[in-house]
Amino acid sequence: MARKAFKMFLNKGAEAEYRKRHEETWPEIKNLLKDAGVSNYSIFLDAETNVLFGVLECEDETKYQNIPLQPIMQKWWNYMKDLMETNEDNSPRSVDLQEVFYLR
Repeated sequence: MARKAFKMFLNKGAEAEYRKRHEETWPEIKNLLKDAGVSNYSIFLDAETNVLFGVLECEDETKYQNIPLQPIMQKWWNYMKDLMETNEDNSPRSVDLQEVFYLR
């Protein structure tokens, strides 16, 4: 099981809408993530900086890497692009984080 952590960048003033949209995450997105072996997925907000921190576990690196290629994920990114910094393909601008400590 691989553990992943990353940060994304929320637009100022978009906190409430970001939370609302995630409370209403489409079932197709949840199914895509689960089918790709993603579990224990959390996103945390640093309210001082509007930086989002994502942490998840994935069973299969190949399936995880294919998530961005799925049309439903691209549709989700398009839906979310007005709330956060994005790349040209509407994917969230994100930075992978390096694990330096883990306690089980």
